[in-house]
Amino acid sequence: MFSKKLMLVLSVLLLIVLAACGGAPAVEEVQKVEEPAATEAAVEEAQVSETQEVKEEAPVVEVAEPSGSRLETVKARGKLICGGNANLAGFGVLADDGTFSGFDIDYCKAVAVAIFGVADDSTLEIRPLSASDRPIALQTNEIDVLIRNTTWTTSRDTEWSADFGPTTFYDGQGMMVLKSSGITDLQGLEGGSVCVQSGTTTELNLADQMSAAGVNYEPKVYPDAPTTLAAYQEGTCDGFTTDKSGLISQMQELENPDDHVILAVTMSKEPLGPAYAHGDNAWGDLVDWTVYCTIGAEELGITSENVEDIAGSSADPVVLRMLGGEGDLGTGLGVDNDFCVKVIKEVGNYEEIYNRNLGPDTPFNVPRGLNDLWTNGGLLYSPPFR
Repeated sequence: MFSKKLMLVLSVLLLIVLAACGGAPAVEEVQKVEEPAATEAAVEEAQVSETQEVKEEAPVVEVAEPSGSRLETVKARGKLICGGNANLAGFGVLADDGTFSGFDIDYCKAVAVAIFGVADDSTLEIRPLSASDRPIALQTNEIDVLIRNTTWTTSRDTEWSADFGPTTFYDGQGMMVLKSSGITDLQGLEGGSVCVQSGTTTELNLADQMSAAGVNYEPKVYPDAPTTLAAYQEGTCDGFTTDKSGLISQMQELENPDDHVILAVTMSKEPLGPAYAHGDNAWGDLVDWTVYCTIGAEELGITSENVEDIAGSSADPVVLRMLGGEGDLGTGLGVDNDFCVKVIKEVGNYEEIYNRNLGPDTPFNVPRGLNDLWTNGGLLYSPPFR
């Protein structure tokens, strides 16, 4: 028993001596070695957390537009951004003074007026785009709407992730001839020659249409548009064929544009109109009904000159609904009920827009043809404002 007690006392004394000699700090030293590792892990975890926060916040920084619908975005910005053309005479052209004009440009203006009541530098920006830029501008939300001689096709409807509004210009392959030739239709080219670009649907369309019309002709094929036009200018061919919008623009490249005429014949289908990105049906509704406003106004004989008088005096419920005197159709679109009055007053009805840019008082003098009202044998038709 004594030895056990003695051993216990000696053990206690040994522990005391070890503590006095620094034995305990050895344990603390081990703990200190572990603490930096734990601290480094914590720092690394904090750094990862900060990186994640930066990654999560980056898209918000990059997106300059306010959240919400396209219309809310445009209103908050105070300006409509419309993708257009700067080099296609009659449809979209940029003048030396920095102003844009043309048939498509007027429809950009019409949408701006529907939203803001006016289209000027403060409410409308025309962003000129090349043909290859169009899908990218839509997909990246660089523009709010595309109104730039763009043909509605299946692939563009799907691959571009685009929706198309009402067709504003029914384009198609056309034919240009000298006025002095007296030619008024394809039959007038019997025994003649036609300049056409090779490797295009234009060449195939020409062959199909001439065959269907029973016309014997000689195709003169050139590798590109400039050489095709140059050959026509030199008198090598009796006619020159490409899309009508292209003919209208290229006519201005000729030495004497007034000496030529585009025939009232369409040899292919090229429906042109506004396009906008998938995903906002309400925005599409506003663009669509702005276009229909211009067509409906022409149907009813409403012009920029008489629209205010008619809006204030008409008892016709059809007119009242369209001009905002009855119902809340504008409110349903997110704009003022009298948006159509403002559009017609500032931009005009379809006939006024067409005549201003492409009609008889312009260098082009393009017949309405398919771009006439349905009541006149054309394809233009507005659904009812109801």
